[in-house]
Amino acid sequence: MAAGDPPEELAGLLPRIQRLARRRLWNGLRAPRLRGAHAELLRLVVDEPGIRVSAAAHDLCLAANSVSTLVNRLVAEGLLRRETDPGDGRAALLHPTPAGVERLREWRARRDALFREHVARLDAADRAALTAALPSLRRLAESLREGEEPP
Repeated sequence: MAAGDPPEELAGLLPRIQRLARRRLWNGLRAPRLRGAHAELLRLVVDEPGIRVSAAAHDLCLAANSVSTLVNRLVAEGLLRRETDPGDGRAALLHPTPAGVERLREWRARRDALFREHVARLDAADRAALTAALPSLRRLAESLREGEEPP
């Protein structure tokens, strides 16, 4: 990672922050680990119950068959329920189970507490800089999404 090269540093830091946060979140976890893509799919389904697999794949920037594999695992763990779309028998609609909603609630609470603790350790100038950077990071994500081919 080249010091002083913002795009290079950002591209290296974001995945590192994610990996470090996941490790901290997995520490002391009672239930089996909710891996990154599984957690993201569960989050999406809890936030948008009844979402189609194809729409979830698009939102998560994953191939539909990859999402189907994730769905199968979450269904087997009792965290998601899959049902046939009444408007199109070939499509599946995804719904969280009560266990899935609770698991995501716990995951979010742990994640929020972790980030609040570590952001609070930063000085006021760093906290302000992070807050100021959030709109730019959102725009960067939108820019990366523009003109994207489906996976």
